[in-house]
Amino acid sequence: MACTTAVRAADEGKRTLIVTTDPASNLSDVFEQSIGHSITSVALIPNLWAMEIDADRATQEYRDRALAPVRAVFPAAMLAVMEEQMSGPCTVEIAAFDRFTDFLDEPELNGVRFDVVIFDTAPTGHTLRLIELPVKWSRSIDEAAQGSGQTCIGPVAAIQESKAKYERAIATMRDPAQTRFIFVLQPEATSIKETQRAISELHKLGIESQELIINGVLPDEEGSNPHFAARIAMQQDYLAQIERELGLPSRRMVLLDGEVNGLPRSIQFRRLPFAAVQSHFARTLRTTQRKAVSLIDAS
Repeated sequence: MACTTAVRAADEGKRTLIVTTDPASNLSDVFEQSIGHSITSVALIPNLWAMEIDADRATQEYRDRALAPVRAVFPAAMLAVMEEQMSGPCTVEIAAFDRFTDFLDEPELNGVRFDVVIFDTAPTGHTLRLIELPVKWSRSIDEAAQGSGQTCIGPVAAIQESKAKYERAIATMRDPAQTRFIFVLQPEATSIKETQRAISELHKLGIESQELIINGVLPDEEGSNPHFAARIAMQQDYLAQIERELGLPSRRMVLLDGEVNGLPRSIQFRRLPFAAVQSHFARTLRTTQRKAVSLIDAS
């Protein structure tokens, strides 16, 4: 769904960047070309670039950037202690988020000013943790400044600029004119419950701009098969529940007879999730402001 959304935006003439924060990223598989940890133009699709965030490289880049301002000030022994303190798992976590906020914070990257940035995120729990980080780390930096002056992501003196960037990221994610979160879910009980919890968690963070893509909906014409007829009836109940209980703008993606995999297939089906319902998100893609879009897979 993220790749299909990106292809459609690029097809409409928007300079579009799709970034995956999923550790098990597969943009290279979908677009059938090597992408990796750098902004790469997607072959055969003008206006489309992609990137797969590599956690190890992002961590090293973050560590180098955080320590650069103090290398000329502190002795080697103290720098070694700082580097050791920044080798833990929390640094890996914040480094991935730091790269994520780069794309929220900078309207121009590698000489290209993007109109739309799409984040293909990991399943719900991982994504919620990613989004909660700027709030928690901004608070942690404030507390450390009043105490030891040291956090697990670096000395406070070296990361004040990061704190300001995280606060801007929070403001961007809360601004419905700039950011929209799209949950991708199946019309099934567990997927609906998981999406309900995620919606509630985003509300707690002050993020209200949300939308749904309901994936894997069986076409009515398949109802002649008894097995599919029962599944269609079940899905109709859950579709009604989604409309009644979640109450968010939504689009539906029918279950296809093959995988949406590979560039030709992505191009062929780029309009399907947009055809049925003209939602707020589809309209905002046509504006001139840069947009940030996060697709969260709750299926």
